[in-house]
Amino acid sequence: MDPHLLRTYVTVARLASFSAAARELGYTQSAVSQHIAALEQDLGVPLLGRRPVAPTPAGERLLEHAGGLLLRLDAARADVVRMAGAPEQGLTLAATPTALRRATLELLPAAGVTLLVLPREKVPAVVATGTADLGLVDGLAAPTDPLRLPDVAPLTARGAGEEPVSVLLPAGHPLAGRAGLRLGDLVDARWLDAPGTALPLAQLRAANGTGGFRPALRYDGTDLRTLTDLAAAGHGLALLPGSAAQDAPGTVAVPLTDPPLVHRTELLHGAAPQGPARALAERLARGAQG
Repeated sequence: MDPHLLRTYVTVARLASFSAAARELGYTQSAVSQHIAALEQDLGVPLLGRRPVAPTPAGERLLEHAGGLLLRLDAARADVVRMAGAPEQGLTLAATPTALRRATLELLPAAGVTLLVLPREKVPAVVATGTADLGLVDGLAAPTDPLRLPDVAPLTARGAGEEPVSVLLPAGHPLAGRAGLRLGDLVDARWLDAPGTALPLAQLRAANGTGGFRPALRYDGTDLRTLTDLAAAGHGLALLPGSAAQDAPGTVAVPLTDPPLVHRTELLHGAAPQGPARALAERLARGAQG
């Protein structure tokens, strides 16, 4: 399967338009039509209906594979280029908001750094494709257990720190005076669904081995202050690393005592990092051991 044809198909399906795809890709509309026809001929099935432009059932199935296939190709190219080329003087670090503890920020070089703050699911992809030299991802885990990361490319993951987790409640919440909270007692509470900032609700369900944890409000941003303001205003609870939950105005952070879970941060990289990326990786590794 020609990856150029596959990229054209994904673009047409996303935009639902041959002409719009042609403009985005820099092709003529005729060339886009030829790409789609060639891919359909190669696979032996129609992939797109024309009026309206929409994937057929076979086309929908191909889309399920296409993202991972194209990401793997981009990751392979980036990995080989990274190994063959001279190290860059700058450093691009991709991280989730709650992976950026103050101790981590103090380890960054004084100049030449680009910091990308992204939702969790995007960090491995930007590292794999070379958009970022290093990545910091985080999540819930049992103490010393590694995170479960998407298999987007042959990335190396190293532990970069663990800390307790806390439930963030509005100051007037009935549970705000507790010394500790059990996750099982919070199944029916109202929660903030904030996958880009708070620890994801899916991880809470998995940790508790049950359903529940219904979202009262969804927040799709990556600004931690906005999340804590939403909690303070009573829109729902959030689970955060202990350091991120402290001292948020109008809220109380109560430690999660059961089950025994930690907020774990891991450093991601592709081929052996060089230059500033290598230096930062080594500093983070020493910090995690300390």
